[in-house]
Amino acid sequence: MDGYDKLVPTPTPETQPYWDGLREGRLRLQRCADCGKVRHYPRPVCDACWSMNMEWMDAAGQGTVHSWTITHYAFHPGFKGDLPYILLTVDLPEGVRMNARARGIAASELHIGLQVKVAFDPVKDDLTLPVFEAA
Repeated sequence: MDGYDKLVPTPTPETQPYWDGLREGRLRLQRCADCGKVRHYPRPVCDACWSMNMEWMDAAGQGTVHSWTITHYAFHPGFKGDLPYILLTVDLPEGVRMNARARGIAASELHIGLQVKVAFDPVKDDLTLPVFEAA
């Protein structure tokens, strides 16, 4: 998988379980151990109760399209070959929204409320990215 020339995230102690889960084929979400609020993207402090106690849960892996963009301009040279590509904002049943690229969904098929499921794109030996496909 050498040759991946796009920007890549740098995991932190707070986000490493998320990235490990993706590599294992699991979408993991962070949940406050005190108030139960689910959050995404992972962070050290709960935005509902300010607790720093967190736990991890597996998400259902399904969701509903809330919005999308179709990108026609590469903000980084590594993305030029992917143009145009679709970035989805998806409502997960766990109560959070997440962004990820669409895979196998034509622009003409997109609509708010489209049911999608998470899939996993191993782009490097140590990096798997989430993508969404039509359910």
